Amino acid sequence: MSCSMRKRPLGDSGIEVSAIALGSWLTYGVGVARDQTEECTRAAFDAGITFFDTANVYGRGAAERAWGEILADYPRDSYVLATKAYFPMSATDRGLSKPQIHKQLDASLKRLNTDYVDLFQCHRYDDATPLEETMEGLTEVVEQGKARHVGFSEWPANRIREALDLPGVVKFVSSQPQYSALYRAPEAEVFPLCAENGISQIVWSPLAQGVLTGKYKPGEAPPEGSRATSSEMGRFISQFMRRDTLERVQRFVRVAEEAGHTPSQLALAWVLRTPDVAAAIIGASRREQVLENAKAAEIELSADTLAAIEAALAPAQSSLF
Repeated sequence: MSCSMRKRPLGDSGIEVSAIALGSWLTYGVGVARDQTEECTRAAFDAGITFFDTANVYGRGAAERAWGEILADYPRDSYVLATKAYFPMSATDRGLSKPQIHKQLDASLKRLNTDYVDLFQCHRYDDATPLEETMEGLTEVVEQGKARHVGFSEWPANRIREALDLPGVVKFVSSQPQYSALYRAPEAEVFPLCAENGISQIVWSPLAQGVLTGKYKPGEAPPEGSRATSSEMGRFISQFMRRDTLERVQRFVRVAEEAGHTPSQLALAWVLRTPDVAAAIIGASRREQVLENAKAAEIELSADTLAAIEAALAPAQSSLF
């Protein structure tokens, strides 16, 4: 039986998305088996999650293919589907030139078994392609009906401004930055700039690669089977595995216990505390993870709890390296 989940506007697109989104980076098609992918996707629908975020490069198309098969069982208008392009798909296929935008989106649509995506995102800024060309390519795929709206991930504020200033091109409705209670750099420039221009945040790694679950203890080896022990899924976690960071996270775990939430739920509720954020993207390898994290969408944090989180985790990282 499916539940409903609180929804939020996706910028000024007119689309509303579930406050929790299911992502597929480092999981589906990479480190998580096909049957687990299906189990987690169906759990998402059961929990009211109807926003699914992927990218062509995840598993070199494997994540998109998996969802193309699984989502075919659901009416196309019952969920919001987002994908991305930029990173290399072959020795010659990469970037955001106009030909690449068309080629990569067409390939994504084929793998996803759909005629359109609701959101097509620039996975990074392409310094090798003039911004005007990238925006013209994005405008064309929207005009052709292959993408309803467009967004970007990890663009610097100056490039966002330049894109917004270009005349006669499609306007971005979303930004996808890394953002968590441990990493708050986007608050400085990206969040306010986007808020002024009707652009919502869809944040990735809101659990800081799982570190905010509290499963990694200072001075102890990572739990067997965790992301930190996986060569496929653990490449990006080291930035949060310093002893002082893990000690702060243990203080955060105690705040979660006192508030009556799991650490994951508290971390997700924290990023959702601001209307700047339309959705927090979670990754999951088990059904139980999806169901637990989905509950965060309904949590309202008190001023006392927010202050306790600040005290536990201060100072937040402003750099990843």
